[in-house]
Amino acid sequence: MKYLAGVDEVGRGPLVGSVVTAAVILNPERPIVGLMDSKKLSEKKREALFAEIQDKALAFCIAEATAAEIDKINILQATMLAMKRAVEGLTIIPHLVQVDGNRCPDIDLPCEAIVKGDALVAQISAASILAKVYRDRQMWVLDQKYPQYGFAQHKGYPTKAHRQALLEFGVIDEHRRSFRPVAQRLSSE
Repeated sequence: MKYLAGVDEVGRGPLVGSVVTAAVILNPERPIVGLMDSKKLSEKKREALFAEIQDKALAFCIAEATAAEIDKINILQATMLAMKRAVEGLTIIPHLVQVDGNRCPDIDLPCEAIVKGDALVAQISAASILAKVYRDRQMWVLDQKYPQYGFAQHKGYPTKAHRQALLEFGVIDEHRRSFRPVAQRLSSE
């Protein structure tokens, strides 16, 4: 049997938290109905699929690169690092890795980048769902710790509400200091 791993990321644009990636090898004998780009699914449907993917997949791994790593090596390199970690964390070595987007991480496996892959390849769709739900849960936890920022609503993206909270309450440890709105807020202190 040939194993195909799909890989996707969530969280390149936010001002706070990790960039999260997932790698998934699906089981053709246990199909999952409804896989698609995570952004096109309701939160309820993503949560249900998150559990089903973990139950039915032959292998999966969720990995991340922290805000500190993003600040140190930049968001693109941090995303590639998180993808590499996800692939290397699989319990089955895939014959081919397909990544959503236009570039592949530095891995010792055959890899191809597929633009809009999360809408075209079931394995990438599954990876996008795992990464999205995992990161959204991180934002919910952060929201419990810092409710004044509204992370549960905007997921750390630079919305008007988040930028206003940044001005009003300052920078927290989880903020990405290399991202312009955060760097500007730090320089005004």
